[in-house]
Amino acid sequence: MTDSIMSKAATMEIPINSNGDTGTLPEDDSLEQDLQQVMVSGPNLNETSIVSGGYGGTAEGIIPTSSIKGSNMHHSSSSSSMTAEEATKGVAVEKIEQMKKWGLNTYKCTKQMISERFGRGSRTVDLELEAQIEVLRDTKRKYENVLRLARALTNHFYNMVQTQHALGDTFADLSQKSPELRDEFGYNAETQKLLCKNGETLLGAINFFVSSINTLVNKTMEDTLMTIKMYENARLEFDAYRSDLEELSMGPRDAVTMARIDTAQQQYQVHKDKYERLRSDVIIKLKFLEENKVKVMHKQLLLFHNAISAYFAGNQQQLEQTLKQFNIKLRPPGADKPSWLEEQ
Repeated sequence: MTDSIMSKAATMEIPINSNGDTGTLPEDDSLEQDLQQVMVSGPNLNETSIVSGGYGGTAEGIIPTSSIKGSNMHHSSSSSSMTAEEATKGVAVEKIEQMKKWGLNTYKCTKQMISERFGRGSRTVDLELEAQIEVLRDTKRKYENVLRLARALTNHFYNMVQTQHALGDTFADLSQKSPELRDEFGYNAETQKLLCKNGETLLGAINFFVSSINTLVNKTMEDTLMTIKMYENARLEFDAYRSDLEELSMGPRDAVTMARIDTAQQQYQVHKDKYERLRSDVIIKLKFLEENKVKVMHKQLLLFHNAISAYFAGNQQQLEQTLKQFNIKLRPPGADKPSWLEEQ
């Protein structure tokens, strides 16, 4: 039927007028019906087939492309889901292994701690190092007491300076309103103002002293004590794995036990290296801490003594010289308050 349509289309004549316009085609009902039938019976683009043979071959080698597309999409989606599932399983297995290691390590350390507490287990002891650690902890407690008392002194002295300032202002106001006692109120006001000024200078020296002691106690000493805590935990782990290796070594020597002994030997060596490394770190930090403590306290105690002595001796020049000697700069009155330009 398609060949007959093409032959009809090839033999049709298209009349052309003298001016070049095409004429009206004659009506052909059979041609129109054939074209409609071809359009209706044409291939569905959504179900396009791939023919394995040549033109006019049999339909045995026809493969629907819709089935190929669906199978590819199904394969890609299944592959991606399998990859995501494998990744999830890998993360879960890793977390489970970490939990198992943590639980085993915690069990061994707890067992070692209980054995040491009840006197049934042995522990590694470094008498010289432990004595130095105990001295540091006692020194920290004493320095914390010094810091607490110095802060209390600062608060009390600050209140006294504020009281002197208010008293000086009151004397100055009364000297203006009491003509008969103007001189007496006047020189008392000047004395209180001078004491207030010297008191503020002494407060600057005490605040510097407190700040330096606070840094020494709560930063330098605390950092060393944190390293000591890590060292003590490493010592406990080392002794736990050492005891575990000793128990396995005293048991039977079959194949399973030998494998466990090899694993325990490796774990023992790992924790031994960690313990020795942290022990070396603690020794170095204790040495530098002692040197730093002596240097800082020598400077701060000299400052505290000279400032207190100069203030109570009424030697304003020596008090100011002490602050210059230790490079202490006082904030001018109202320095904490922002200027009106900064407030805008």
